[in-house]
Amino acid sequence: MADAKREIERKYESDDSGLPDLTGVGGVADVLDKGLVELDATYYDTADERLAAAALTLRRRTGGSDAGWHLKFPVAPGVRDEIRAPLSDTVPDEIAALVRSRVRCAELIPLVRLRSARDVRHLVDADGALLAEASVDSVTAERLTGKGGSAQWTEIEVELADDGDPAFLDRVEKRLRKAGVRPSKAPSKLARALEQTGGRRPGSGRRAKPVTAGDHVLAYVREQREAILGYDPGVRRDVPDSVHQMRVATRRMRSTFRSFGTVLDRAIADPVAAELKWLAGELGVGRDQEVLAERLLTVLDGIPPALVSGPVHQRLTTWASAKHGSARSHLIGILDSARYLALLDTLDALLADPPLKKKAAGKPEKVIAEAVRKDLAKVTRLVTDALDQSPGEQRDLAIHEARKKAKRTRYAAEAATPALGGPAGSLAKSMKSLTSLLGEHQDSVMARQTLRELSAVAHAAGESAFTYGLLYGREETAAAAVETELPGLWEEITAGAAV
Repeated sequence: MADAKREIERKYESDDSGLPDLTGVGGVADVLDKGLVELDATYYDTADERLAAAALTLRRRTGGSDAGWHLKFPVAPGVRDEIRAPLSDTVPDEIAALVRSRVRCAELIPLVRLRSARDVRHLVDADGALLAEASVDSVTAERLTGKGGSAQWTEIEVELADDGDPAFLDRVEKRLRKAGVRPSKAPSKLARALEQTGGRRPGSGRRAKPVTAGDHVLAYVREQREAILGYDPGVRRDVPDSVHQMRVATRRMRSTFRSFGTVLDRAIADPVAAELKWLAGELGVGRDQEVLAERLLTVLDGIPPALVSGPVHQRLTTWASAKHGSARSHLIGILDSARYLALLDTLDALLADPPLKKKAAGKPEKVIAEAVRKDLAKVTRLVTDALDQSPGEQRDLAIHEARKKAKRTRYAAEAATPALGGPAGSLAKSMKSLTSLLGEHQDSVMARQTLRELSAVAHAAGESAFTYGLLYGREETAAAAVETELPGLWEEITAGAAV
């Protein structure tokens, strides 16, 4: 099984003068010499370096205390999540799955070999507790593809101990700078090796600043494509909120295709949008269940024990766990499916050769603003219709439709913000407030439906349905509160909406 570790480290250029004395820095009471370690790592990637392009590193390393397979995901500058698996001759299945959205059907091949002679020091406090590991690495890089090539350099690396305070690294860096040591220009050894052996150069592939309406729309689509790919490994690892964020990215992209039909040819984009809708639906199976389970258990915890009749908490917990397990198994199958991987290929092809229409060359201030105003007009009609309905099923449906269009308008405003500035940003925030309120109403509708189902199961098992009825009543009250609040919020939004 693969293990995960948060790695916080900083790399520095070295002129072979070694590591300066760090005693006394940030509580360092002693610097322990841990000797020399020989490390031998082979980095894998596709022939066109897809992992490197996404700042991912996959290596098989021998030597040291953590020999095995390591897959690193960037989190922030100097921060990466490292997934580890035991040493084997081939890429472990659990590791390969985490890069499948990037690699797809391409082969992972040995790309670079790095051999490092690591002179290790442990920085410890007065109690002997580890604060960080500092090392001086003498590195030899060898390109394993193409015409080959090699490079050598020495660098200093400081890695924070588990659960350490990142501010400690700031104090260490201050001492290093005083000694003439400077941060490395390359974010990783692999990035430096690729650059110096004729591979990918850091910063290559940067796109020009958006100018036309088409530029802005495509920039937003690329952002969502990258989000889908970026959250895929988190979904596979069951990282909290990853399913939700991946689903949101699919919705944003799909909404963009529909909102900006004058920019992107919908004859080409609509079939892609249909596949995105399919993916969002599959992602929603688990996500919607998570939301409902959390909501119902939270409300139940707020009810006085005397009003809880029967094993309600146990039944809700069992229901939620069973649904989560089955939904997760199904979702992993979806992410491994040919249909999903084909969708990713289609997105790549669309962005490589975008189906731009004539208006794509137009000024964003006109073309994009027009599309956002059109979406806002649709939301206005739907909210007005919902407010005109009497409380009940028809109003519930009308509010749900308004919520869906408000989301679309929010995403269109987000895409428009780089081009239109403040007004679009304000509209996006307003639509977010509206969708949050209407989402509370829809959650109440779904919660009541679930409570009716669970109540029937409890009744058939000879249990009291009293508490389910009590929860149902509270959900009705929550929905009524939304309906009371909606007119005022909508009046506030319409008074300030201007794009």
